[in-house]
Amino acid sequence: MAIYHLSVKTISRSAGRSATAAAAYRAAVRIADQRTGEIHDYRRKRGVVSADLVLPAEAPAWAQDREALWNAAEQAERRRNATVAREFEIALPAELPAEGRRALTLAFAGELVERHGCAADVCIHTPGRGGDDRNHHAHILLTTRRLGRDGLGEKTRELDDRARGPALVRTWRERFAALQNAHLLAADRPERVDHRTLEAQGVEQTPGVHLGPAATGYERRTGAVSRRRQDGAEQQTPGAVTAEDEPQRAGLEQTIAALTAELKAARLEAIEERRVARMSAAELQAHIAQLRGSLRISERVASDPAVIEAQTREDRLDAEQRAAVTQADQAETAARVWRRAHPKRAAAHDSGFWRSPQLERWDDEAGAARRAAGEIAPRHAAAAHETRRARAVAEACIEHEVAPVRAQLAELEQRYRETLAREQTARKAARQQMQAIEQLAGHLLKAAGLYQAGKLPDASAPLVKLLDGINQLPGPRQQKRRQVIEGLADPETRQAFASLLAPHAAVLDKGRGRGISR
Repeated sequence: MAIYHLSVKTISRSAGRSATAAAAYRAAVRIADQRTGEIHDYRRKRGVVSADLVLPAEAPAWAQDREALWNAAEQAERRRNATVAREFEIALPAELPAEGRRALTLAFAGELVERHGCAADVCIHTPGRGGDDRNHHAHILLTTRRLGRDGLGEKTRELDDRARGPALVRTWRERFAALQNAHLLAADRPERVDHRTLEAQGVEQTPGVHLGPAATGYERRTGAVSRRRQDGAEQQTPGAVTAEDEPQRAGLEQTIAALTAELKAARLEAIEERRVARMSAAELQAHIAQLRGSLRISERVASDPAVIEAQTREDRLDAEQRAAVTQADQAETAARVWRRAHPKRAAAHDSGFWRSPQLERWDDEAGAARRAAGEIAPRHAAAAHETRRARAVAEACIEHEVAPVRAQLAELEQRYRETLAREQTARKAARQQMQAIEQLAGHLLKAAGLYQAGKLPDASAPLVKLLDGINQLPGPRQQKRRQVIEGLADPETRQAFASLLAPHAAVLDKGRGRGISR
């Protein structure tokens, strides 16, 4: 009977996992993680029947490269606890031939991609050694962001949503069962599958225990019964969570954990946003410089494993070609020196009357070295071309990875310009205000002097009181001026004092050509 299994899992940094490592293992390939510098090499892994990339119609060309795709997925996430990939693990019917299982898997992956707009890495594995030989299964690794012509964009949050996520997973479980039954029917097979639990189907049967890779590997290596199998046997009691429910429950728990982590990250991002909003123009400029320095495009391109490998080969061939040319030049130089020293012997040698062993040896050495250099030249040119291509690919991938950082830089630079303009406007206003305060202080001191000399006879009572207070201030004129300026800090006070002086503006501005500033 065909077996049904579908579980949804997440690949999260909080669990110490990465999308690059997961993709490399499932496809049995080598992937260099450009974010961490780690090399994930699983080329010796066996049991991978096929590995296909299923992409949206508008996906860019670089996404057809598995290494570039999953490095982009890693670089698109900035949080240290980010969910970097999502996996649909499905059981494939042993009743179908290999090509039928692949067609079923690709059809299901195609529907996932069409519905969510993400990229899918589809890997079909054979049953493990020593396990159930019917356990054909597939790993469908999905990006957590939609893939469009501009690269990875918004998150596929519908699968993370607490309200819609579980219902959507149930929909996909039902859809995969229908798709699997359709392929069994097309292959003239009588077997059918049901995505529901045995209890929901009304079947009184003890469900099996899904061991998972760790327990299966333990039993295969040791021949002993794993703790997972023992725990599963103990849980086969009425009301217990069944093995068929377990994948869905685990998926929901992972979804809840991922959502909790994302909410925490959102709070941290809000705190960071408030911190940046409070920065001065100088602080923003320093922050931008630090962020721009973290891009290190040239350094990252130079440290890319593919670039290093190509550059090393080019340098080796360049050294070999230079050595061959140098050897040829040295032999030809030695022959020329000998000819100048022995012109008659050289003429006899050239006429064929007599042969010089030294000249023949140097000619042979120069010819052999020139031929070697000629043979190396096309390989050197091809290696140089490969280095340029590797650099271009690495730079394109890195530029795509740092696109979010560049967007952040553009936003910060705009904020810097706006903050700088506000600060300049505020400084200008402060200067103008200080000039007005100093001018008003000068008028008050002058009015006090005029009043004391009896030259301001029509001063009002409030003004007289004010001027008497200024004249009674201790110290020389400059000290009095500082005290008056300090007393004019309040705008309302300045307005009141300016109003008192207004009737005497002509006297106070005499010889100045300026009015009393308020």
